[in-house]
Amino acid sequence: MRFGLATYFDKLDISEAVGHELARARVGTNGEISASDLPFRSLISDPFDLQRRAVLPAVTTLTLRRSRGTASFLLHWRDPRKVATAAGVYDVIPAGEFQPSSIAPHDLVNDFDIWRNIVREFSEELLGEPEHDGSRSTPIDYDGWPFYRALGHARSEGKLKAACVSAGLDALTLAATILTVVIIDDDMFDEVSRDAVQVNAEGITVFDEQGHDSGHGIAFTGQNVTRLLEREPMASPGAACLALAWRHRIALLSR
Repeated sequence: MRFGLATYFDKLDISEAVGHELARARVGTNGEISASDLPFRSLISDPFDLQRRAVLPAVTTLTLRRSRGTASFLLHWRDPRKVATAAGVYDVIPAGEFQPSSIAPHDLVNDFDIWRNIVREFSEELLGEPEHDGSRSTPIDYDGWPFYRALGHARSEGKLKAACVSAGLDALTLAATILTVVIIDDDMFDEVSRDAVQVNAEGITVFDEQGHDSGHGIAFTGQNVTRLLEREPMASPGAACLALAWRHRIALLSR
């Protein structure tokens, strides 16, 4: 992948407009939609031609807590009062888009890393830490950050592994997402998440099927995966991540 500079609204101004245009056409035409009903979408033409529009891929991560042949995961309910996109739906946790931690040019390179982006989103969504949104002048000292060091040590010890399972485009908005999975042994997960919060800046963390704060997550079973994919309002990147992780569960959960 090759990247350049862009802003969040370079993406939002296109993807949200495409989604709203299709929704309006769907309501106004009783479901029978032609290209003439989608003039803005027609300007994009091939959605995989990345020279025609700004494409800022998010990084969506399913976190699996691995324990003696079983696994569980967390969900994030995105509060419509707190978010501008994908409101009122469930997503996996963590998920977010890259932004440098400070305004310094150095951090465009220092922070531009999928693993570092995942860890930063972990700290924001799971621990309720403030966003590293570039508004501060101090860059992140990754080597001196205890949370980052703990997860990195777990990777080197084999207690945590991260995998990229795919990249894709949302069928409605054409927004791009890099889909990843992080698998953490139960003892390590419990250690790094002992200060986890249920309510964060974007919504509520769902810790189990009843919404209780058990800390252990929703059982990673075929029944739960099917229920979420078929009967619950899931953000499409999170749904894709969950479906792919279940398809490749043997390889992902192996030690």
